[in-house]
Amino acid sequence: MSEPATSMAPARSETAPAARLTTRWWFTPVPLARVAVFRVIVYLFIPVDVLLTTAWVKAHADVPTAYYQPLAIGRLLHLPTPTQTVVLVVQWALLVAAVAAATGRAPRLLGLIVFLLYGEWMVIAMSYGKVDHDRIAFLVALAVLPTIGRARFRDRRSSEAAGWAMAAVLVTVMLTYFLAAWAKMRFGGWDWATGSTLTRAVLRRGTDLSMWTLDVPWLLPAAQWLMLAFEFAAPLMLLVRSDRARTGLVLFLLGFHVMVYAGVGIIFLPHCIAILSILPWERLSSARPPVTRTPDPMPATAGG
Repeated sequence: MSEPATSMAPARSETAPAARLTTRWWFTPVPLARVAVFRVIVYLFIPVDVLLTTAWVKAHADVPTAYYQPLAIGRLLHLPTPTQTVVLVVQWALLVAAVAAATGRAPRLLGLIVFLLYGEWMVIAMSYGKVDHDRIAFLVALAVLPTIGRARFRDRRSSEAAGWAMAAVLVTVMLTYFLAAWAKMRFGGWDWATGSTLTRAVLRRGTDLSMWTLDVPWLLPAAQWLMLAFEFAAPLMLLVRSDRARTGLVLFLLGFHVMVYAGVGIIFLPHCIAILSILPWERLSSARPPVTRTPDPMPATAGG
């Protein structure tokens, strides 16, 4: 009976280092100052998104309720049908809660409220036949921020909870690109790369900065192959560790989205906000000494 136990020992010793490495990656401590800055960016983006970039969601208040086909989560949770009252209440409650959450007060309670209200806002937005994939990483950011608790701009402490939250956002950012490539292959196959997807996009939405590409026969098909290669290679961004490499990655990703916007007028703003979680924001306060509590003076002893 001792022989099987001996044969199983190497398997445990081989898997243990991999498990420790995975755990260390997910829970690498992150400075709370990074969370404090990113949290303000996320919550203050919500009024911009609700009032400007997705202002069209409010128009669903005037759409006949018969056109409402709730997403799976809407059916599962039995969320209310978007009447005019429901839409307006969700909109203004979300705006107030987001601004309040940006102050850093009651981060768990207000963060949870913002996540739930924004989730309902997205159900209202995407239950009429069109679902955008640029919201996933932003929604994950809203979901994980309340788990961290208090974080201040000059807080130099590091937190495993913050590390897990920022890792979750990074993984979702990566999956947004990787699964986009997977979807292209699933529905279009390799014909997507050799087809005229970008050509059609430029013809429909092209700007003065991109129309010239139609005159270069090989350019747009080559760009499609490069896009696929970039999206399939997205898991490599999980290996980026140093602050300098993280900054370079963010500049590359944001540069890609700015280029797409300049060419065809499409920008994934919520996704770009989620990308900002990668930056070492704590460096903004690195020149200042950390806030420390001055110890109370020793009480005088009797006869001293």
